[in-house]
Amino acid sequence: MARTPRRANTKPPRIRTQRVSVRMPEEAAHGQWLRSIRLSGFTIIALGLIVLAVVVLAPSLRIYIEQRQQIAALEAAVRDAKASVGELTQQNARWDDPTYIEAQARERLDYVFPGDFSFLVIDDGATAPVTTAQPISKDIQTTNVDWVQSMLSSVFTAGLSEAPRNELIAPTIGVPTTTPTGSPTP
Repeated sequence: MARTPRRANTKPPRIRTQRVSVRMPEEAAHGQWLRSIRLSGFTIIALGLIVLAVVVLAPSLRIYIEQRQQIAALEAAVRDAKASVGELTQQNARWDDPTYIEAQARERLDYVFPGDFSFLVIDDGATAPVTTAQPISKDIQTTNVDWVQSMLSSVFTAGLSEAPRNELIAPTIGVPTTTPTGSPTP
């Protein structure tokens, strides 16, 4: 068999393209800054871990701060209690002194030893005079009111009347009226 000569691989000739310069519109400064940021996989994972840490630790941090405030308040309460215990201990020690007991009995209970005289000042002028809206009368005034009859009249009127409650009128029996001069009339 005869060999046929191989055909050479003939490709069409390549056409060369020319490069044409294209002018792009100018970008603003914030556009250049944003475009210059390169995010890699490591950067995204690191940012995710930071956000996760903030989300996980923020409630714990808040609870820690609240507990520290409570501890500070309780420590202040303990200091106040210790101070009051010291004051009460001193006061209790005073009651062991017979002179102090005698002074307290004289001041608080107005006790005196036999043979001593005690003077109490009833009106030392420090009391303020009481002013009332109406002058107090020097004469005793009496009213001629039979309270039993008034009460029974009210009970019978309320129990035997057919009128509704808001239309009932209380009877006025023997109630004195005042005249414009201010003196009561029977």
